[in-house]
Amino acid sequence: MKKILTIIAMAVLTLSAAAQNSKNDSADSIVGKYESVQAGDAYRVQVTKTSAGYKAQIYWVKNDLDPKTGEKRLDVKNPDKNLRSVPSDKVVLFTGLQYDAAKKVWNGTKIYDPQRGIKANVTCTFQADGRLSLKGSVLGISETAYWTPIQ
Repeated sequence: MKKILTIIAMAVLTLSAAAQNSKNDSADSIVGKYESVQAGDAYRVQVTKTSAGYKAQIYWVKNDLDPKTGEKRLDVKNPDKNLRSVPSDKVVLFTGLQYDAAKKVWNGTKIYDPQRGIKANVTCTFQADGRLSLKGSVLGISETAYWTPIQ
């Protein structure tokens, strides 16, 4: 009896792991909320599906007030002067991200780094631990950020 229960438990765990892996292989598995810390700034992002692909927008920043003025921090480093008045907790990081089913990655657009005011080609994949890996590349120089899903 104990052997049978052990076998059933192992089967359930195996099926659960397989279901998680297949979820990460579907295009819409990227949709959701994530949190991360980059260069000391904690933030949360929501990825949504649009008609043009996937979009990521910051919706919360831990330190969103300017220490000098006490006012909401703005996206002052944005190369698009029209977007420099966007609050730090409303910055769009990418739009038009596409899923490449053959490679099981999301790519095809650029990600915006509001800390540096630059855009980089981005490739996104899920890690075995469930985190979303975002590799940004500019002129052969790459950097990877990790977003942890918020349950």
